[in-house]
Amino acid sequence: MSKQVAVGIVQMACKADVKANIEHTVTLIRQAAAKGAQVVVLQELFTSLYFCNIEDYANFSLAESIPGPTTEVMSTLAAELGVVIVASLFEKRAEGLYHNTTAVLDEDGTYLGKYRKMHIPDDPGYFEKFYFTPGDLGYKVFQTKFAKIGVLICWDQWYPEAARITTLMGADLLVYPTAIGWAKAQDAETNQDQYSAWQTVQRGHSVANGVPVISVNRIGTEDEMDFWGGSFITNAYGKVLFQASHTDEVVHVQTLDLQQSDYYRTHWPFLRDRRIDSYDPISKRYID
Repeated sequence: MSKQVAVGIVQMACKADVKANIEHTVTLIRQAAAKGAQVVVLQELFTSLYFCNIEDYANFSLAESIPGPTTEVMSTLAAELGVVIVASLFEKRAEGLYHNTTAVLDEDGTYLGKYRKMHIPDDPGYFEKFYFTPGDLGYKVFQTKFAKIGVLICWDQWYPEAARITTLMGADLLVYPTAIGWAKAQDAETNQDQYSAWQTVQRGHSVANGVPVISVNRIGTEDEMDFWGGSFITNAYGKVLFQASHTDEVVHVQTLDLQQSDYYRTHWPFLRDRRIDSYDPISKRYID
């Protein structure tokens, strides 16, 4: 397997029209493939507005089965273009049972499986616990033609345990489909502090685990939220290779050298020096 992989990201604004969002996403995936992407990562819940800003039972109608209609569209497109697609969707698992889920389609269109978001937030503007059951598939990696991809989703970004476990399962890179923004009432300094914290913690996952990180966010104003875009890609040392605009639609392709992981892990051998015999307390909620 080649150690070079071209990763494309699609950062966009969404509308209330699900069909229009999917059609626009397909257009942007085609653009990424034309730029040489082998893997294309989409933002969190790209088929709709970010509906978790309110608790509304009507929004459950947005959910679909996985595999299902949208994965079928993405599977056909992946096979046509010869690209891997990482697609974040609202999953209806059964009557009254829903997940925030990402599906992975290989370059020949094969559905490789799904990851269900493990950490579910419940904050003002992010009422995800109303909609989503926490994931029960555990952490997941997907062996695609071009790389072994570790998938996590948005709120998972803040948890080093999730990044570490996914890396220990053999991920060549970590991808984070995301929907996060600034409350419109916030001041500019708070906005910058929040974005910096968000990017810094993910760069830390990259450094600590010696893997590239690909974080893809949405843009646009939805209700009281300005989604901050700023999608970015790091190398295996946490260096930001690309950062998108906070306001503009972006299709970007970045070539990553997966051989860097061996180099950085050899020179900064964090995995070698882990004291796994001392980590039992991490499984406790709090140590009194």
